[in-house]
Amino acid sequence: MAALFNCNSELVFTNRTFLSYYPSVKFPASTDLSFLSFKKNSTSMLLCSRTTHEESSEGDEETSQLKRLSEQSSWEAKDSEGRDYLYRLGKEGDNMNIAVGAKAGIIDDLFVGDFLGRDSDIVFDYRQKATRSFEYLQGDYYIAPIFMDKVVCHIVKNYIAHILNTKVPLILGIWGGKGQGKSFQTELIFQAMGIEPVIMSAGELESERAGEPGKLIRERYRTASQVVQNQGKISCLMINDIDAGLGRFGNTQMTVNNQIVVGTLMNLADNPTRVSIGQEWRESDVTHRIPVIVTGNDFSVVYAPLIRDGRMEKFYWQPTHDDIVNIVQRMYEKDGISRDEVASIVSTFPNQALDFYGAMRSRTYDRSISKWVNDIGGFENLGEKLLKQRKDDKLPTFIPPKQTVDALLESGYSLLKEQQLIMETRLSKEYMKNIDN
Repeated sequence: MAALFNCNSELVFTNRTFLSYYPSVKFPASTDLSFLSFKKNSTSMLLCSRTTHEESSEGDEETSQLKRLSEQSSWEAKDSEGRDYLYRLGKEGDNMNIAVGAKAGIIDDLFVGDFLGRDSDIVFDYRQKATRSFEYLQGDYYIAPIFMDKVVCHIVKNYIAHILNTKVPLILGIWGGKGQGKSFQTELIFQAMGIEPVIMSAGELESERAGEPGKLIRERYRTASQVVQNQGKISCLMINDIDAGLGRFGNTQMTVNNQIVVGTLMNLADNPTRVSIGQEWRESDVTHRIPVIVTGNDFSVVYAPLIRDGRMEKFYWQPTHDDIVNIVQRMYEKDGISRDEVASIVSTFPNQALDFYGAMRSRTYDRSISKWVNDIGGFENLGEKLLKQRKDDKLPTFIPPKQTVDALLESGYSLLKEQQLIMETRLSKEYMKNIDN
């Protein structure tokens, strides 16, 4: 008999028709295949078979064991109320991405299907790698002891806040001059302590959609909490250059997202263990207290209630002369520059940030790179050589320059000249010489 459509739009086959289409499928001899259906709006095949009452009653326990993938499988896990665990996660979330879940009423029902339920989420977001690792930090770097003490103390205090009989600020604000190594020193401490942090930048504190940055902060905070719970590692949330994202400069306008981000951080500081990302509230949903570290250059432009002492502990980082010499000496150690020579270089360029001495070393490579470009055929052939080279076509070996004190001083004076030109030259005066000051 040919296939028939019934009133429920199900494609029905008889035994003979089904076996002619799928000859490799084997069933027990006692199985009745008189009713097999394929739902048109589903990607799964539903086999509805009838067996004898005696076989069903005798094999219920054995069949249930065969159907279960694993005792530890999250795909078949049930919560305390007996509901499907993944279904509950999907219902509590607000994910609208059709690539990772299904939302009836939000996504067209034609594309939702019934495979995981009408309102399901396959928890793709819960398995993403959002933390930062520091494999790129190779070498021996210097960490200032006072910086180490402040960051370590803040992290430890927050992890043992429940046993301390005192108020512990959730946020540590590290501020100071530009290029003084605030973020880099913090990352070195994370690496030394084995911390796996979640790191954000000021550029993520604004969006064309209202509320997105605040929600992102809460999600990142909960992600750090999951690192503690699931991986057994210390974690924290770090936001770099927060004053650039939240600060008020001149006549800049305060946006709704600025207000929501400030409110979110204030709420985290006041309630660090109850963080909502829009899902249904659960009494058992208690988040681990996660320390927050923010960096910036000027906290006076940040909303004052956020930086009050009860919420944020401030730490002004201004490296001393000895700190600068120790950090730069580790930077030049492989180049054969002695500590006394480093001290003389630092004294030659006083009142400079730490990044100045790194830029000095970087500029000494310019001549060697120019020579290397000529060796590979000149700048006209850079695209072909750098991007379109074949596997068997090796580029000439780049030989780094030998660092000397004279070469470093030459680079330093060149950088100093550029700084002075920026401060002294006002191009607007050159463009409009006929206008008085």
